[in-house]
Amino acid sequence: MESHESGASGAQGVAERPLPDVDRGARSGPRSETVAWVRWAWRRLTAMRTAVVLLILLAAASIPGSLLPQRGVASDPSAVPNYYREHADLAPWLDRLSLFDVYSAPWFAAIYVLLLISMTGCVVPRCARLWREVRAAPPPAPRRLSKEEGHRRGEVDEVADALEAAVTHLRRRRFRVVRHGDEVRAEKGQVRELGNLAFHLSLLVLLVGVAGGRLFGYEGRVAVVEGSTFANVASSYDALTPAPWADLDALEPLDLTLEDFAAEYETRGPRFGEPRGFDATVSYRSADEGEGTFSVRPNRPLDIDGTKFFLTGHGYAPELTVRDGNGDVATSGPTIFLPVDQTFTSDGVVKVPDARPTSLALQGLFLPTGVEGPEGMGVSAFPGLVNPIVQLSAYTGDLGLDDGSPQSVFTLDFTDLDRVERNGEPWRASLAPGQTVRLPDGLGSVTFDGVSPFANFQVARDPGKEISLVAAILLLGGLTTSLAVRRRRVWVRRGDDGLLELAGRSLSRRPLPPDELVMLATAVGLSGGTDKRREGER
Repeated sequence: MESHESGASGAQGVAERPLPDVDRGARSGPRSETVAWVRWAWRRLTAMRTAVVLLILLAAASIPGSLLPQRGVASDPSAVPNYYREHADLAPWLDRLSLFDVYSAPWFAAIYVLLLISMTGCVVPRCARLWREVRAAPPPAPRRLSKEEGHRRGEVDEVADALEAAVTHLRRRRFRVVRHGDEVRAEKGQVRELGNLAFHLSLLVLLVGVAGGRLFGYEGRVAVVEGSTFANVASSYDALTPAPWADLDALEPLDLTLEDFAAEYETRGPRFGEPRGFDATVSYRSADEGEGTFSVRPNRPLDIDGTKFFLTGHGYAPELTVRDGNGDVATSGPTIFLPVDQTFTSDGVVKVPDARPTSLALQGLFLPTGVEGPEGMGVSAFPGLVNPIVQLSAYTGDLGLDDGSPQSVFTLDFTDLDRVERNGEPWRASLAPGQTVRLPDGLGSVTFDGVSPFANFQVARDPGKEISLVAAILLLGGLTTSLAVRRRRVWVRRGDDGLLELAGRSLSRRPLPPDELVMLATAVGLSGGTDKRREGER
């Protein structure tokens, strides 16, 4: 009975115990499977083939950014609206796919991030392996040297002297040499692996540099009238496109003054009126760079501590003085008019909200070299200031400046404006410098004081540009080195039969230099040795 109870209790103990291992396995099964899938995905993502596919995919994704206008391009801010007007049906569909914002689109960022991760996981281990190969000593000779290139075997007077002669000769030939007993191991061309290392690392650094510029840089556009000063703060820009992580409160503290702008045009022949040169002389004051002057020209930007000013265009700013009906100066100074054709016919507006007895707006057309056109309308015959004329029309009413909605300084909202008329006809005036015209109904007068040129500057800060440039130079240098340098190994040893044998092996696609082993054989006194493999081939 006791034994029965004991057996029962033992059976019960056995029955209660067995399943801890099974339970642990059941709990760890899904976790192990998840880890296995993660490892599989990581291996696939960091494979060189995946990196190449992602690189090709990134290049293909960049094509729409080159063919279609992009938002946020400071040099041409009206490109996308113009495309909308010309392709009213197609443009909305392209916009839904973010094809007007390719480089900030989520799908483009996803490709770039995957490429960066793939290149990091692929390049870093490979660079570690290449670095170990560069520092490693020449390996031992293979067991059967007769299968290697240029194998020679024969007798020498003294094997020890021959091995020492081989060491001296190979070191003179700039081989890395190690003597181990009766064997000499030599290797040359490790700089090829340094080239491979530089190539792989610079490719990764290039991607990081480009990403840095897209994440921390900015690009803006500003028009500066001759004699006026631009302060580098966000509110002073005509257009500003910051990167996602750009700190606009930490812009480079500087002031830029356009001291003089000169433009030259062709004055005769079939190329009459074509531009020949532009030169913007500026003075600057920076907290880091101090004060100075610089001549900005196309492809010759001003660089102030990484903030670059590119000259991208120019035009004219007529200087108009507007007096209201009370005779008070309501506004005075240059107003930028934007060019609309190759002869710099330009249009612009002057808004005078403080005029009395009512707000006033002028819409004008500026002609640098005004001549009479068809139907009495003036046109410009030359882009230079030969006969400047400004043609004006006037409007009164609510300019829409008090409702807080954004409004361009170059256009008018005609919703609540009434055109000024005289004798039932729209009022127009044409003025030369120094002339004054009175507005109808006691609204005031306008004086054309003169013309000042203005220059368009594209302002850009790309903190990753220098990194990308250095990486690109290293990439080309590393690629050239890896393609031009031959890496090879040479062995000299005494065989079991007492004969001396030597051979080499090329570690690149190109064979060994044809005279290298011949010179080595001569140096060790093996000039009469034979290449048994070649004899067998013959």
